[in-house]
Amino acid sequence: MALKDVGNKVPIYKLKTTEEVMRYYDEWGEKDKYNRDMVEWNYTGPKETVEVIKKYLANKDALFFDAGCGTGLVGQQLKKFGYKNFHGADLSQKLLDTVPRNLYQKLFKIDLNKRIEFSDNLYDSVMCVGTFTFGHVKSDALNEFIRITKPGGLICFTINEGIYKDYGFDKKILDLKVNNKWSEIEFFKSDYIASKDVNAWLGLYKVK
Repeated sequence: MALKDVGNKVPIYKLKTTEEVMRYYDEWGEKDKYNRDMVEWNYTGPKETVEVIKKYLANKDALFFDAGCGTGLVGQQLKKFGYKNFHGADLSQKLLDTVPRNLYQKLFKIDLNKRIEFSDNLYDSVMCVGTFTFGHVKSDALNEFIRITKPGGLICFTINEGIYKDYGFDKKILDLKVNNKWSEIEFFKSDYIASKDVNAWLGLYKVK
């Protein structure tokens, strides 16, 4: 789907710079509008990704990093299935301020397009849902996700179909496979925001 088409359905997709995106999110986070829109739009990304990863990660004590956690929708889904340990990060302090109390053990304000100042092999799993999209986080972030994930750990993410090739995610994913950084477990087209006719690729990969 062309940017001009999805931009009419989801206005944030029209934005180009990080500064524009952050201003939009700061307004979107007011009075719970973001969460209400996600419900109205039938945004299924958090539910779909957690349903996928729970098939392969039985350890309920696993430590998750929710990259681009927003208002905590992924954390809420993980909690529903009995997982307990989550760290979250987002660039929008406004959205972080709306995350339910005591859902995440730690929250960080982080630009995921830069190096993540965490030690190597820290997390059992990295989740990144709704963040690989127009004007947001670029494909090089996958290198950092692999670095901070333990060998044998899982990385689960969505990529808006409109940027999959334009932002080089197709090449990055293949390069990481060819260079034996990770192996593919699942990769398929998800509903994502079906009400807006916006789909995403959903991937689950194991770190080598």
